[in-house]
Formats: sequence, C-alpha cells, structure tokens
Amino acid sequence: MKQTFILLTIGLFFAGTISLTAQNKLFTAGDYLNRELSPKSITGISWRGNLDAFTFIENNCLIQKTADNPAMADTILALPVLNSKLKDLKQAALTQFPAITWMDNNRLYYRDQAGIFLFDFAAFTLVKANEYDKGGENIAIDKKKLHVAYTLKNNLFVVINGETIQVTDEKNSDIVYGQIPSRNEFGIDAGSYWSPDGELLAFYKTDQSEVADYPLVDIFDRVAQVAPIKYPMAGMKSQKVELGVFNPALNEIVYLQTTGPENQYITSVSWDPSCRFIYAGILNRDQDHFTMNKYETSTGKLVKALFEEKNDRYVEPMHGLYFPENDTSKFIWQSRRDGWNHLYLYDTEGTMIRQITRGSWEVTDLLGCDPQGNSVFYESTMESPIEKHLYKTGIKSGKTERLTTSEGMHNNIAAGSRNYFIDVFSSPQMARAYYLLDRKGVKLATLKEDTNPYKDYKIGAMSIFTIKADDGLTDLYCRLIKPVDFDPARKYPVFVYIYGGPHAQMINKSWTGGAGFFLNYIAQQGYVVFTLDNRGSANRGFEFESIIHRQLGENEMADQMAGVRYIKSLDYVDTTRIGLNGWSYGGFMTISLMLRHPGVFKVACAGGPVIDWKWYEVMYGERYMDTPMKNPEGYKRASLINYVGNLKGKLLIIHGTNDNTVVWQNSLTFLDECIKQGKQVDYFVYPGAEHNMVGKAKVHLFEKISGYFNDYLK
Repeated sequence: MKQTFILLTIGLFFAGTISLTAQNKLFTAGDYLNRELSPKSITGISWRGNLDAFTFIENNCLIQKTADNPAMADTILALPVLNSKLKDLKQAALTQFPAITWMDNNRLYYRDQAGIFLFDFAAFTLVKANEYDKGGENIAIDKKKLHVAYTLKNNLFVVINGETIQVTDEKNSDIVYGQIPSRNEFGIDAGSYWSPDGELLAFYKTDQSEVADYPLVDIFDRVAQVAPIKYPMAGMKSQKVELGVFNPALNEIVYLQTTGPENQYITSVSWDPSCRFIYAGILNRDQDHFTMNKYETSTGKLVKALFEEKNDRYVEPMHGLYFPENDTSKFIWQSRRDGWNHLYLYDTEGTMIRQITRGSWEVTDLLGCDPQGNSVFYESTMESPIEKHLYKTGIKSGKTERLTTSEGMHNNIAAGSRNYFIDVFSSPQMARAYYLLDRKGVKLATLKEDTNPYKDYKIGAMSIFTIKADDGLTDLYCRLIKPVDFDPARKYPVFVYIYGGPHAQMINKSWTGGAGFFLNYIAQQGYVVFTLDNRGSANRGFEFESIIHRQLGENEMADQMAGVRYIKSLDYVDTTRIGLNGWSYGGFMTISLMLRHPGVFKVACAGGPVIDWKWYEVMYGERYMDTPMKNPEGYKRASLINYVGNLKGKLLIIHGTNDNTVVWQNSLTFLDECIKQGKQVDYFVYPGAEHNMVGKAKVHLFEKISGYFNDYLK
C-alpha cells in the first residue's frame, strides 16, 4: 500500500541538549492533572484597546509591553493596589489577579462574584460599575457601557446603571428567554446580544412546549429526584425559536418578523454598526436552504432578504457578519458555497461585490481587516490540511501573502491596528510558543517558548503520514506512536483511537501531533497507538465532510479499515491483537467496527456511544441523517442494535448516567439487546456524569480503559 510520510518526530530527540538519563520516567494516569506536563502559557494576554501594546498577568500583576519595545515590561497594576481600592469600596479583597477585558485604550473591567468592576487608568480609579443577581446565568455584558443581561430560570433580566429590569415574566417554564437555542449548533454560543452602542438587546425566545421531557435522574439526594431536560430527538417535535429586540429606554420588546415554518432555525445574528438594523439567518428544518435577512430593530419588519444558499446535502451557517472598521456599507460573509469555507464581500443591500478568498482549502478563523479596509487577515489550511497559518489578502486585488512560516499550528491574536499579531504557535517540536509579529509576519520578539514539557519522560516515536482511501485518490492522514523502548523485532498490540465525526480533526502538526497526554500514556504501556482522520472529519472541505450524509458510519468504516490494513502490514504489529477506543461519535464508530467487521478487533472500549441515531438530537442528527421517516434505510443500516449478534471479542461500554448529549438510553438499550441474544459485554457507568468526565473522574477513566486493554489485549 502506498503511503507518503510527511513528518517524523522520534521520541524526544529534539534539537538542543536533552539529558537522556533523565528520560526514564513513565506517566501515571494521575499525571493528567499535573500542570507541569501542560505546555506553559502566558496568562490573560490581550491587546490594550486599539493601542499597539499588550498586557498579561504575571505574579499577580498586570504587565504591559509595547510592540515597538517588547523587551521592556511595565507593571501597570498590582494586586495589592487593586485590593486597596477594593477596600475603599468596602469590597472583599481578591486572592489573585482577575481575568480582565479591555473596553478601550484606558479602561478595563473584570467580574467578581456578581459584580462588574471598572478600572480607569486615566484617572487611576476603580468603581463597581454594575451588579446582577448571584443566581444569574447566560451572562451577556455590553462592552460599551457595561450593561448586563442574564437569566433566572426561564426569564430574562437586564441591569442598567445598577437598576434591574425584568424583561420577561413568563409563567410557562417551557418557554425560555435569553438562553442558547438549538443545542449550540450552527455556531450559536449566546442567548442574547447587546447592540454596539449598548442601547438595545437582541435575545432568543425558545418555545419548547412540544418537546418531550427527557428523564435524567439526580441520584445524590436522599431520595433520587427526576431532573428532566428538553431533548428533541430526530424526526420528533422540536423547539420554536423567535428573535426579540428589547429597548430598555422604552421598556419595549419587538420580535423580528421571521415568518416561516415553526421549526426553522435562526442563526448568524449580527448587529448593523448603526444599530438601526439587525441581520439574522433563517435555516429551514431540513437544513438545506438558508436565507440571510435584514430587519429593522425598531419595528422588527423585514427590510430585505439579502441572499440565499442551498445544498442538496445541507447548509451549515457557522458565523455572523463581519463589518470592516470605518465602512458600515459592507460586510464579509463566510460560506462553503464553492465547497470550501471562504470569504465573500457584500454590500448591505445584499449584492455580492466579490469573493475575497478562493481555493481548495478552508478559512478557519477570520481575524478582521485593517482600519483602512484594504486587507483582510485570516488563518487557513492553505499550506496543508494539518497546518494553520496566518494570511493577508487584499480585498480588491486578491493578492495573498502568508505571514507565518514555521510548520505547525498558528493561532493569532490581532492588534486593533492589525499592524501586529501575537502568534501562539505549536508544532511537534515546540509544545507552545508566543511570538510578536508585525503585519509582514516578521518575528519581532519571542515572548515565551516551552519546547518540551515531557522532557523527563520516555515518549514513543510519533509519525504523521498519509495513506490512500479505497478510491485510490483521497489522502487520509494518520498518526502512529510507537511504544517506548521500541524493538522492531517484537510484535506489539495496537491501540486504535478513533473519533471520525464532523467538526473534529484528531491529527495536526501541533505538539504531540494532536495526540495529547492519554495516547502517549497508552503508548508507554507497550502499545502501537494509531489514529486516522477518515472522510467526514474537519478541515478537508465540504465534499470530504459531507460524504457521510444519510449514511453515517459507512465511508468512515471503509477508511478506518484502510488504516487497519496499513497497520497489519507493519512487521512489528501483532495482527491478532488490535483494539479500538473512541468516545461519542468515536464510541459509535468503535462499536460499528467491532460488530460489522467481526474478528478483526480483539478488544474495544466505547464511551458515550450513539447506538441508534433516532435517539440523537434534531439539529445534528437531521443534518447528517435527515429524519427517520425520510431515511429509514439509512437509520436501519447505522443502528448498532441490528448487529449485536456479530459481537466477537471483549467490549467495554462506558457511559455517564446524566449524559445530556448522547442520552443513557443508547447504551442501555444496546445492553438489553446483548442480554436477549446472550452476548456478554462489559459495562461501567460514572454516576451523575454528563458526556465527558473531568478531574479525578478523568483519571479514573484513563485507568479503567488502560486496565481493560492490559487485561485482554496486552
């Protein structure tokens, strides 16, 4: 089988001097909580308003450096000074310097308990600018005037200049305001949005009265209590969403006239810089037709439908509109309409002026335009699907420059002037680094470098390479970690780690190749650790991702089996000892492969697995599978209940009892079918846990998984 090696990092043989005698330690599962093994960071680094100066927190002080003299560090505010001013306000002292947000060149704010504190460097004063209910959730802070929006239970409140206004007084608990709708899909990460001038608040109203209550149970009371959630399953009744605009000055709400089917989605909410208009995208429930609309904020009336996007598979809006500074007549829209996520320039009447970026690669992050509106800065996969670099493109000329050069993953924080960037960099040879760049990508200063936090530990050799999919054309990226003290004459068991679903990429040119702590911990125990990003995964374009539409598991399994054939070809692999591990979509993939390719895998561990997509939520499930009514064969083919009789080998299923993402019903029903068919399966639950384990439960999980493989595969 043809394979192209694109990177090889062997053990800890990095450039520089590393004492080999020190590299004799192995991880314990508990080392997951050891902060010394995480790449070092600069705490709270951010640009100071529109100044070419940045700040960060160090030794309980706020430190400032300027772009023109980054070697000079000034302490501009120390914790004792801050606490002395809090004392004057009769407020409790802080034990550590708080996380801050710059409002402009001279003012910053921070949150403590339920208070918003404003520090003004011009006057060198601290005031308590606002305060909200301590039980408040879904907090939204206006960065212009520090007004606050929050929710209590299902209702919405705002606090303006210390005065609390109850925006809604809804008695029906099935109707909620100011909360994130659509289970965080479509890029929605907030339930309310302040206007740029801080005078108006847009918010979601979500009617869940037709969504069935799903019974989660809180077991930690003396008598267990039902703690139901709203969980609309694929093909069933879903929520109804509206978008309101609250005007505190008039104490008035208007709702946008988003006419259409009841179960449509509202996303990409964006304020016009003038605050006279608000933009909202309307996506039908089938998720194949999207319209960007412009509305009046004073009346809620539809001004104009600006543009539409359609696709036979699905349309997935993920971003709002970006208005270049000093030009309120135009905006930039991100779309995959040509098969790749690119930038498009529109005027506010809906006329597309031009496509700014184009090519067989994805824009991953839009960082904004320079103040003159001449160039747009963004990060993309132009260089490689497993790298991310900073680029600049002329909006009129289309001329593109790559500004970062080192192979790896670059995440940039742009100054307001776009003249400077803080480049947070990672590669297989550099755990994390912070560099100051100018607008041409020239490195002006190294702010921090943490080459290798694993330097005292034995780490297996890691390689990243490609193999071909069964079509003979498509490159599939793979990562392989060899066991420590690797002996090519030995035969090793294989631990295949899999995710395989949309919006995730397991392999990239970051520290450890994206493998992280757990997979290196597994490799230390004597396993070849293998991962492949199959079709359906992220950053490879729409066709690569959406090929899974209406047939989840099919192409993903074909690609994973191509990976299995590759690892079986390796002389040092014991082909009778191959195991699988995955969580969530990876849990679905793990059990799918175990049952539909029986005998290939000796051991498998699946966490939080989707067993049948009819038990998954509407927004995600219907995007990729349509409804069970429209795609009965697809749902039947993907349902793991139908393959229980094929089970061979050892299978461990792990689930959190209060999983609100992949509900417990999935794995319990699978167990029931195993009992009916006389198939033995191992099972472990984390009481009260949701979809992921955290803290000590995560350590326990690592020990559980590794112990299972050591017992039955090693």
